[in-house]
Amino acid sequence: MVTLAVDAMGGDHAPLEIVRGAAAALQVRQDLELLLVGRREQVEEALEGVAYPAGRLKLIHAEEVIRGEDDPALAVRRKKHSSLVTAMQLVREGEADAVLSAGNTGALMAGALLFLGRLPGVTRPALLAVLPGFGAAPFVLIDAGANMDARPGQLLQYAFMGRIYARQLLGRTAPKVALLNVGAETNKGNNQVKKAFPLLQEYIEGFCGNVEGTDLFSGAADVVVSDGFVGNVVLKTVEGLTRGLFGRFEQELTRDGRADTGVLRPALMRLRDQVEGSGYGGAPLVGVKGLCIKCHGSSQARSIEQAVLQQAYPFVRLRLEDLFLKDLAEMPVS
Repeated sequence: MVTLAVDAMGGDHAPLEIVRGAAAALQVRQDLELLLVGRREQVEEALEGVAYPAGRLKLIHAEEVIRGEDDPALAVRRKKHSSLVTAMQLVREGEADAVLSAGNTGALMAGALLFLGRLPGVTRPALLAVLPGFGAAPFVLIDAGANMDARPGQLLQYAFMGRIYARQLLGRTAPKVALLNVGAETNKGNNQVKKAFPLLQEYIEGFCGNVEGTDLFSGAADVVVSDGFVGNVVLKTVEGLTRGLFGRFEQELTRDGRADTGVLRPALMRLRDQVEGSGYGGAPLVGVKGLCIKCHGSSQARSIEQAVLQQAYPFVRLRLEDLFLKDLAEMPVS
């Protein structure tokens, strides 16, 4: 049985969309149970009219909520009875295998470091995002926003963990790993990337060099390694461009009544889900003991459901944390 602690109060649409998405995942996996953590009255209200197997869903009351504007480090220490902290403690105490939250990203990371700790060999955890490839398979972007100033040795750690994820969850038998850079040449980039290049070249099987932003979605690499600053800019740019393009596309289709969007809408929605990442729903914070899944703050029920089914559930079932430990133990430098 896979047990997931869900921060029901985190995110722009909490608790309604969080609760409904999590409950929908229960209908798909019979060996999954959920601990919904939050204000009992609000969570119970969100569950009204929702079908779910009562024996595999439990409510854990937590009175406090960590808001998006809260200082992350202070919040996880001062709001000890918050839904996020309570969910973290359930993982630390072995009552849950993983925690999922659409709340404050900084608080999720601070809480993971405080309550769960880092894996041996990892100095800074990273957010791992799965992005679509156009005419190619999805690829891993790591780090997508956890560590703004990664050192070369940390980029090497990301490459190790990203390669394992791509092999186990994306089915790549021999993942191609690349460094995100401003050019393909080895002498391009800032000092950190230049120093990281020879490390990945020497120690990462399947390292294929630098990759530019224009080639990210063409299948140039299965794993793209970046510091969290650049990775998050890439992620947010993709999200913003996607929303703008799809919004404008629909406007053009319906302008002057020239087209019936009813025919095209299902295909457009599938493509939008793929591009926006709701096909995977969330980003694992890798490199910590226990699994933390960070969902987008604006996540709707569909994204939460997919985060449970496509990220948390297989991550736990495949015991990826054990594989990380094995690979990181063989890493010759830190």
